[in-house]
This record gives sequence, structure tokens and C-alpha cells, in this order.
Amino acid sequence: MELVYIGDIVNTHGLKGEIRIISDFKYKEEVFKKGNILYVGYDKEKLEINSYRKHKIYDMITFKDINSINDVIGYKGDKVYINRLDYKFSGPLDEDIIGMEVYSEDTFVGSVTAIMKNSVQDILVVEKNGNKNMVPLVEEFVKNIDLQNNKIEINIIEGLINEN
Repeated sequence: MELVYIGDIVNTHGLKGEIRIISDFKYKEEVFKKGNILYVGYDKEKLEINSYRKHKIYDMITFKDINSINDVIGYKGDKVYINRLDYKFSGPLDEDIIGMEVYSEDTFVGSVTAIMKNSVQDILVVEKNGNKNMVPLVEEFVKNIDLQNNKIEINIIEGLINEN
């Protein structure tokens, strides 16, 4: 089993065992479906999703055979995970990209040290010799992500990379 963190349970909702999750996981629509399994808390308790809906900024979930606020109140503050091996995602996960080497043609630009979340698109933080550069994770700049060779090919435009 290969667990991937996808969010936090921040509260309960109502009296019938619904929970509120805060998550910026890229593939929520594939994960939060009835019948899928989530692993919750320190002990990674295996729970099956019974229902899902969006409410404001929250992902609202009920679990199979849990129908009371008393049964879910203990999950408040817990982290939520999935088993990566249960899914075939359409692209790489953030944890796959961090640490990858970034190149423009054959020139080493740096390594990805973080991914910043933005309301429009994610931004790669690429670092080389203490210099950090921000590269939007969009097709115009990121030409190819090669997981096999741990390499990202980018298209550099003037002003994107600070060479100093």
C-alpha cells in the first residue's frame, strides 16, 4: 500500500455523520466517489465513502455504516489518505514532481523544491545554487514531465529564470 495525503477533516456537519474535508488534491473528482476507500487518522482507519458533495470550500463526505455525529466527532483534525495503487491518475501527483530536475533544452535550470498552490494554476519552485525561480505549471512553460528519467523540460521565455 502506498498512501498519499489528500486533506484534513476540519469538522463535522449536521447530526447524521457528515464530515467536512479541506483538500486541494488535484484529482478529488476521481477519489471522492461512493464506494471508494479513504484511510483516516494516525491509525489509517479504512473507511468507505457513502456520499459526497461540495459545500462552499469543503468536500462533504459520509461513510458507509456511520450515521451519527457521535461516530465521526473523533475524526475532527485527522488527516485523510488514499492508497495510490487504487487509482490511475491522468497526470503526476505533486509528490512525484518534487525533487525532479528541470532542463531547458540541454541546460540544467535547477530542481523542483516545492509546488505553490494558486487559484489559477500550480507554480513550480525551481532552485539552483540558492536561487529560486517560479515556473507556472502550464503547457506554455512545462513541455514535458518525464517521471521515468526524473526530468522536466521547460520552455524559457525572457524574464522567467533569474540567472544571477
